[in-house]
Amino acid sequence: MLHWARVHSLAMQLFGIDFTSAPGPRKAITIAVGHIDDGTKLSEHRVALQEIIRIESLPAFANWLQAPGPWLAGCDFPFGLPRELLDSLDWPRQDWPAMIQHLSTISRAQMVAQFRAFCAARPVGRKFAHRAADGPAGSSPSMKWVNPPVAFMLHAGAPCLLRAGVHLPGLHDGDSSRIALEAYPGLLARKIIGRASYKSDNKLQQTPERLARRAALVAALEEGSHDLQWRCALSEPWRQRCIDDASGDDLDAVLCLVQAAWAWQRRNTNYGLPADLDPLEGWIVSAGR
Repeated sequence: MLHWARVHSLAMQLFGIDFTSAPGPRKAITIAVGHIDDGTKLSEHRVALQEIIRIESLPAFANWLQAPGPWLAGCDFPFGLPRELLDSLDWPRQDWPAMIQHLSTISRAQMVAQFRAFCAARPVGRKFAHRAADGPAGSSPSMKWVNPPVAFMLHAGAPCLLRAGVHLPGLHDGDSSRIALEAYPGLLARKIIGRASYKSDNKLQQTPERLARRAALVAALEEGSHDLQWRCALSEPWRQRCIDDASGDDLDAVLCLVQAAWAWQRRNTNYGLPADLDPLEGWIVSAGR
């Protein structure tokens, strides 16, 4: 675990969070910890990876969010739901906290039942409602509960953010020294290797081709030869770990870390978020840039 005395000696602590809705020893919440040392490195668009940590329960993650700032985290889980869905279900829509508070009062099964009923009433090909960010980000609908079950990630993660009192630009005014933004590693990965798969939790699908793609992703991140133009400094052990981890959890956390650095660079322009983002749907860092 990162020693927080070290955090305060750095200009800004950055985190990339690869989230799971049911963390445990076999599949943990994976957090890439990095920093921008000083003004010189900021101008060079370079973020240094310090370490990768794992959190094996949601209560532990909620506790981790209480760590004092200043920090900014890019989180790989949806923060909001489509406006169209919220209108149809007549959920609270006055602001993001009210919507998330309501979400936290229903079980996962109750949430799925409501989402399933919404989909059942819609025509084939338009079953799911989408957020405005889904198109430019290429992301799955945040209401989707299968393949991948991102709605479960929203149900588990967003209430943690609300209870922790962190600041969510465009959604919720919280502690401005602790900032969380929605990230999506697949958005950056596709800019580098296209839509080819680079990870799998299924051992039968952990192929040499996927290994080679992870190596290509790591090389591009180190060189800054990608859409965001930020270089990520990796020591040899961390570089090899990101390549060897066939699940992609370590690499996804680092991809989110780079997105967090890109957003921090744009902190004076609302972290690069669109001025007209929907305050219930939210936005994904760097989508549509």
